[in-house]
Amino acid sequence: MNVLILSGSVFGTAEEVARHAGQLLRDAGLQTLHKPRAELGELLEFPADAILAVTSTTGVGELPETLQPLFHAIRDQLPASWRGLPGAVIGLGDSAYGDSFCAGGEQLRELFAELGVREVLPMLRLDASETVTPETDAEPWLGEFIVALGA
Repeated sequence: MNVLILSGSVFGTAEEVARHAGQLLRDAGLQTLHKPRAELGELLEFPADAILAVTSTTGVGELPETLQPLFHAIRDQLPASWRGLPGAVIGLGDSAYGDSFCAGGEQLRELFAELGVREVLPMLRLDASETVTPETDAEPWLGEFIVALGA
């Protein structure tokens, strides 16, 4: 099974979580593609069987600048080859920001719904005010994601 990993990060934490997720997926026998700042055309060349998105939240609930161009390209084109694929989102944020906590992840969940990506697990919300090792904290959820994919 081929898992496409999308990521967007402000300070690099979400990218580290995405890299760690990719390693765990590969350790489970899955193939992955994670190319931060990739253009949509590059990603569509990968024969994805599932999609995982990992993003932080910036500003007042916005996606990181590193992910915005890809997000808009996906929303504009709604790639048919991704319709019906299993997927899930990991959102990073800080609960001190109240309503905008993990809002970047929520935007990706909404995009997945528009695409017809089938959410196999509820979004994992990693709170910066509660953890200093988000990649490790994501491991149990990633284990469930691997099981949900049938790997």
